[in-house]
Amino acid sequence: MRLSPCDFGSFAVIEQKFYVPNPPQTSSRMLYTEVAAILLKLENKEGTVKSLVYNSRHKNKRQLFALLCETLKYASIINDIITSTQLLKREKFLKKHMAQVLVYEQLFGKGLQVGGKYRGALNRNKTALHAALVRLKVRSKVSKNEDLLPDIVKSQVSLPRYVRVNTLKITVEAAIKKLKQAGFSLADKPSVENFASTVSALEPGQFVQDPHIPALLVFPPGTGFHDNQLYKSGEIILQDKASCIPAHVLAPPPGALVIDACAAPGNKTSHMTSLMQNKGKIFAFDIDSKRLATMRSLTRRAGVSCAQLVHGSFLDCDPGDPRYSGVEYVLLDPSCSGSGIASRLDHLTDEEGSISTERLESLAQFQLSVLRHALSFPAVRRVAYSTCSVHRQENEDVVQAALQENEGKYHLQHILPTWRHRGANTFPQADRCVRASPEQDLTNGFFVALFEKNSERVDVKEEQTTSPDGELGENVSVKKKRRRKRKKNVSVETKMEDNETCAAPGTIVKEEASSKAMIYV
Repeated sequence: MRLSPCDFGSFAVIEQKFYVPNPPQTSSRMLYTEVAAILLKLENKEGTVKSLVYNSRHKNKRQLFALLCETLKYASIINDIITSTQLLKREKFLKKHMAQVLVYEQLFGKGLQVGGKYRGALNRNKTALHAALVRLKVRSKVSKNEDLLPDIVKSQVSLPRYVRVNTLKITVEAAIKKLKQAGFSLADKPSVENFASTVSALEPGQFVQDPHIPALLVFPPGTGFHDNQLYKSGEIILQDKASCIPAHVLAPPPGALVIDACAAPGNKTSHMTSLMQNKGKIFAFDIDSKRLATMRSLTRRAGVSCAQLVHGSFLDCDPGDPRYSGVEYVLLDPSCSGSGIASRLDHLTDEEGSISTERLESLAQFQLSVLRHALSFPAVRRVAYSTCSVHRQENEDVVQAALQENEGKYHLQHILPTWRHRGANTFPQADRCVRASPEQDLTNGFFVALFEKNSERVDVKEEQTTSPDGELGENVSVKKKRRRKRKKNVSVETKMEDNETCAAPGTIVKEEASSKAMIYV
C-alpha cells in the first residue's frame, strides 16, 4: 500500500484544540478505544501515525487523527501524572493506553465525553490528577499547560493554511471576492523576498496571494475551511504549497497526455487538470483501492473529467502499450519516508528519532525503480519527481542515479529560479532542484526535480535553418517529425475516447497489460 503523507489533505496540520467538537458518548467511547488501540500499535512499532489512522475502521479519521496527535503531544506529561497518582494500581481494570486518552481529555482536552466505568474511574481520581498537574507546573515554573510540552513539540513550526483555488470551477478573482464576502480581508501580495515575514504577520481573517503559485492563497495557521461553502463545493482545495510545486513546474498544457504515477488521494491530479483546463487525458495510477475511492470522491467534487483512475501499480504499466506510448508528461510522487511533514508525530514514538538506514535504502531503491520506469516512456518530454522527505538518499541521490543511467538523454530544468532553497550540492545539476522546509519556506519539507528530454532542447534551440521567406526557423525535417508525432498522439487519444472514456464513478473495466490486471475505474 502506498502512503503519501504530504497529500493527507483532511489531516493537514491540526493545531492544538482545533479538532472536531465533542460527539455523543457512544461515538466518543468508540473514538477513545480506537485511539488507545493505535497508541498500543505505535508502542509496538506496528506502523506510523498516519498509516495507522488511515487503515483504521473509524469513520471520522480527521477526528481520530486530531485526538491521537494531541494525546501524543502530551504523552510524557500524562505518563508522569499516571505514575505519580498510581492511577493504574487504583483502577485495575484500566489499561495504560486507554488511561492516557482519558487523562488527556480530562486535563488537557474538552472534558471526558464518556459515562459508565471510565467516567467513574476518572471522577474517583479527579482531585489527585489535577493536583499532580499543578505540581508539575510548579516544578517547571510555568502557568500554562502548553508550556509543559517537550521542546521537540514546542519547536515545531505552525504552517500557514494554504488554499488552492480550483480554476476548473471558479476564477481566482471570483474566489477572492467570495472570501471577502465571507468576512476575510486580502492583504497586499508579498514579494518572494518578504513572503515569510508577511505571512507570519497575518492576523486572523487576513490572507494573501502566493508569489510563486498563481492560484494559491495563504491564510494564518489553523484557519478552518471544512464548513466553508467554497470548500464543500470543490471551488477551493486545501493543499500545502510544497505539494503544489510538482504540477506547477511540470505544467502540462491543455490537450496533453499525462500519467500521475502514484496519484491518490488526488490533489496533484486535480491541480494538473486545472492547468490543462480539463482538456487531454490523465492516467491516474494507485495500487490501493481505498485511497483510490477517496480520490474518486475528491476528483468528482473538483469537477475533474479528463482523468482516468487506474487501480494498479504504475510499474506494471507497459510503455509500449498504445494507451500510454504517447504520454509526454509524468508526475511521480512515490512512497517516501514522509520525514518532511511538519505535523508528523512519529518522532514521539521513536526513541532514535530517525528512520533506519535499511528503510531509507529500501525506499530509495523503490523510488529509483519507478523514476527509471517513468523515463522509459518513448514520447515522454518531462518527468516531475518529488518527495516529502528531507533525506538526501531519497532526493538528490535518486535523481543523480537516474541522470547517470540516462546520460545524454535527459537534463534537469532549473525550476522556480526565484526560490532560494535549492537542492543539496552533491552533483553538478543539483541546484536546479528545489527543496522546501517549514523553517525556511513555511511549507512541509519537500523536494522537487524536473527531468526534461534533451531532444526537446535540441529541436528548439539548435537545429535551425532558414525558412523559404528568409527568416530563421526550425529545421524542416524536425517540423515534419513533430507533425507525425502529434498526429500519432491524436489518433491514440481518439481511440481512447472511443473505447476508454472516463467511466462514470463505480464503473469497472478490466484490461490485461503486461500479463497483469489493470482495473480502470
